[in-house]
Amino acid sequence: MGDKANAHSGAAGRAPTADRPSAVRNVVLVGHSGSGKTTLVEALALTAGAVNRAGRVEDGGTVSDYDEIEHRQQRSVQLSLVPLAWDGCKINLLDTPGYADFVGELRAGLRAADAALFVVSAAQEADAVAASTRMVWDECAAVGMPRAIVVTHLDTARTDFTELTRVCGEIFGGDAPDAVLPLYLPVHGAEAPDGHAPVTGLVGLLSERIFDYSTGVRQENPPDDGQRDLIAEARARLIEGIIAESEDESLMDRYLGGEQIDIKSLIDDLEKAVARGTFHPVLAAAPAADGGKQGLGTVELLELITGGFPTPLEREAPAVTTPDGAPRPPITCDPEGPLVAEVVKTASDPYVGRVSLVRVFSGTLRPDETVHVSGHGLTDRGHEDHDVDERVGALTSPFGKQQRTLGQCIAGDLACVAKLGRAETGDTLSAKDDPLLMEPWAMPEPLLPLAIEAHSKADEDRLSQGLARLVAEDPTMRLEQNQDTRQVVLWCLGEAHRDVALERLRNRYGVQVDAVPYKVSLRETFAGPSAGRGRHVKQSGGHGQYAICEIDVEPLPPGSGIEFVDKVVGGAVPRQFIPSVEKGVRAQAARGVAAGYPLVDVRVTLRDGKAHSVDSSDAAFQTAGALALREAAADASIQLLEPVADVQVLVPDEYVGPVMSDLSGRRGRVVGTEQAGPGRTLVRAEVPEIEISRYAVDLRSVSHGTGRFDRSYARHEAMPPQLADKIREQAEKGS
Repeated sequence: MGDKANAHSGAAGRAPTADRPSAVRNVVLVGHSGSGKTTLVEALALTAGAVNRAGRVEDGGTVSDYDEIEHRQQRSVQLSLVPLAWDGCKINLLDTPGYADFVGELRAGLRAADAALFVVSAAQEADAVAASTRMVWDECAAVGMPRAIVVTHLDTARTDFTELTRVCGEIFGGDAPDAVLPLYLPVHGAEAPDGHAPVTGLVGLLSERIFDYSTGVRQENPPDDGQRDLIAEARARLIEGIIAESEDESLMDRYLGGEQIDIKSLIDDLEKAVARGTFHPVLAAAPAADGGKQGLGTVELLELITGGFPTPLEREAPAVTTPDGAPRPPITCDPEGPLVAEVVKTASDPYVGRVSLVRVFSGTLRPDETVHVSGHGLTDRGHEDHDVDERVGALTSPFGKQQRTLGQCIAGDLACVAKLGRAETGDTLSAKDDPLLMEPWAMPEPLLPLAIEAHSKADEDRLSQGLARLVAEDPTMRLEQNQDTRQVVLWCLGEAHRDVALERLRNRYGVQVDAVPYKVSLRETFAGPSAGRGRHVKQSGGHGQYAICEIDVEPLPPGSGIEFVDKVVGGAVPRQFIPSVEKGVRAQAARGVAAGYPLVDVRVTLRDGKAHSVDSSDAAFQTAGALALREAAADASIQLLEPVADVQVLVPDEYVGPVMSDLSGRRGRVVGTEQAGPGRTLVRAEVPEIEISRYAVDLRSVSHGTGRFDRSYARHEAMPPQLADKIREQAEKGS
């Protein structure tokens, strides 16, 4: 790093490999949708020789050929791995989607990586930079992950690199803006007639050398006098920022005393500070000009990755236990250690079936060996727990749509594994005679419901298998079979996530489904006491049916359920038929008595009845009990109860007012607010669930993409009469 020359290793068409963990760099690219992450990956691949000038791999395809949905939607929707070779290192670039709906893919990339590149577009407003990346930056900071910033789209009119780096210092540096500083400044070429001067190169602030990319190949030149004046102030600030993070406490005194600190010492301190995650360099990058071999700043960025970012040896691995939860000693990144690997992504290939992207944290994974699959505690989302042995298929290295064969995958590296039929994202692979389970990473809760129905009988036959495969690939999706509403519900992270799920069902798994209105689980109850008589008397030759029962119904406090009381005297209803009456009452309560929703919170008292010595039966008294409850309901006022959710909304302070106003407009009751860290507030409210079915989408609009929320069931309570009447009318029309 710091302006060194490099010779890349590896060639297009061959999978780069690593024979030791110290030669691996795992880097995740983070940034807003449209910031240029995928374009940057392609530019780095060209500079590293992994693709030719046309952006194509030697044996066909492009680095961005990954998913057919991405081509149609013109945006990334899933995590992709692009391995490169540079300066004796294997670099695993993990390109993540920038859209909030696919944050699960981003979290998987963070899990698999040891450092992060935050890609910021010079064409974006500062607010967009802050809104889209600050929370992820804080997540990385919480685990000490090294971070650097790459500025793209510098050729956009009216961009100001210096101003943008200042904004990045404020947004990402927090209390230490001098820990976010540029290593290079852009050099502009001749001014065009429209007044725009294109960026043709970079000037190294430490080396004071010009790196000219105007010919498509990086060339090093000395600066002229005007350029020296340009960099003097920025260079001094950078040196002070590096020295402030140096482990050598005497360095600052020596510098302030007028001593010239040699460049090698500064670069060494810079690399150590970056690897520790205490200094965050800002760089600039752009694709190569037409016919060029190297994009602007790509050599410098590859130098930073290989020289400044940590190896897997320097990162602490997640905790491990046995599958039953017993603690185990921490694992280390040792190719000779016990096998511990994790599935960070699951995909389906039309030719080879399920393909698992795996990060190996300890040991060495080899093809055709049997491993133990353990995981993963997401049964509430439709993902079953696993504790099985499976045979590993081929190991491959992905590049676009291609899969290149690997002989093994050592600790610290990533690879794709074929034919793991049971393993899902988040599962742990370990030795079959020493099964282990890794501590899972945090998954965002899907909060946007999508109710679906099979389009045809043929689709209905394939639906179950298609849904199982869909949720196996995506742990951020939750599959619910709602017993109350009898709906199949896919819980998603947003509308884009929902659209991708429907398209995958249709095109990948051959299942056509129709989206239907989502129903919340309503309840019914009696608003006051009532009475009913159930008479079921039929005679049609032979044994007839005879049962009469009389009941009283009264409301109970919320949460009481259905209470059945027997107050029959004198044997009016024989003892053996009283359970039959209760069974009929409870069955009718489950079906509802007004709008078809379950009846709750009432006491039903059986006070009288009649029986026949021959024609009375269990079935007759079940029917009579149901009829009695329906008659009681016909003469009573029936309330509809709606579920109410406890909602917690986390937003920046400037959006607290709009969020509280929006919640009030949803019939919500704000019950309190509290500070949740610098500049952020947690708003607590109780909101009817029927009002927040789209809140996952609406909150983004209200908070400009900065808000997050959680919800949990609180209770059922009476619905406003006018709304209840509308739902009853809809129920009557439906019947």
